[in-house]
Amino acid sequence: MPLDTAPAPLVDGFGRTVNYLRLSVTDRCDLRCTYCMAERMTFLPRRDVLSLEELARLSDLFIRHGARKLRITGGEPLVRRDIMDLFRDLSRHLATGALDELTLTTNGTLLARHAAALAACGVRRVNVSLDTLDADRYRAITRLGDIRMVLAGIDAALEAGLKVKLNAVASRGAFEGEVDDLIRFAHARGMDLTLIEEMPLGETGLDRNQSVLSLRDLERDLAARWTLSPLRRSTGGPARYVRVNETGGLIGLISPMSCNFCALCNRVRVSCTGQLYTCLGDDSAVDLRGPLRHSDTAALDALRAALMVKPERHAFDMSRMAGTAVPRHMSALGG
Repeated sequence: MPLDTAPAPLVDGFGRTVNYLRLSVTDRCDLRCTYCMAERMTFLPRRDVLSLEELARLSDLFIRHGARKLRITGGEPLVRRDIMDLFRDLSRHLATGALDELTLTTNGTLLARHAAALAACGVRRVNVSLDTLDADRYRAITRLGDIRMVLAGIDAALEAGLKVKLNAVASRGAFEGEVDDLIRFAHARGMDLTLIEEMPLGETGLDRNQSVLSLRDLERDLAARWTLSPLRRSTGGPARYVRVNETGGLIGLISPMSCNFCALCNRVRVSCTGQLYTCLGDDSAVDLRGPLRHSDTAALDALRAALMVKPERHAFDMSRMAGTAVPRHMSALGG
């Protein structure tokens, strides 16, 4: 059957429809966040990375078969040379109605440069990673970063009309004393804040047993200071949401370690080398680059075969934070 004749949706072996693609465009980043990667990283040779044209073709294939949401990730996606060419190419799917949302996750350091252009491409919201408002702590966490660049990026995004959501990785220690400031900062500017449990992805040189913080514990602590009202709101992702009555803003809680949310999984991830990962918490991958360079039909066949063996659930376990559950660094797929 031709690819464009009544294309069937993408469905995995457990009957879950896949309509969300997270597409990494680079493994490179201008930061070295302690929970994400090692301080001295070896990045992929450029020859191994899909071209922008191949990334667009792969996106087209997913969209043609039912992907309604596309998130561009990295590494840091905005460090990819000519990345706005890809956004402009993909924006045509928003214009036709084939795609509901085109968005990205970014560390924010280059957002001031690109915010207006992203808005012009139809991007309506961005996720910005920000774990602290303290400049010294920010530099320690990122090993390289200047928080002023991120704050300027957030300001530029809001000025361009983008909705901004902050992502913060929860950790024991200083973060617990700073989270209230993050809540106030985000909600005062109309931004939601999502808190994420640290995951055992890749060797970072630090002991995660010393840093991992259960969001169940953090939520209990927050409830002693804030009035939290649970919401039934869902964005089709893994987050639970609560409203902070005192601010009116939302907090999302993503708890891969202490709470399994896989029954409703609707997403897959593709690395910048064309490797398809059907589960963030599983390191098995299927190559789409080779089939894609042969034909779209070959790539679709490989994709459908991979979905049939997509795991029922991830393998993360809070009791096994020492070492790594998955050797792949978070930066390889953008989380």
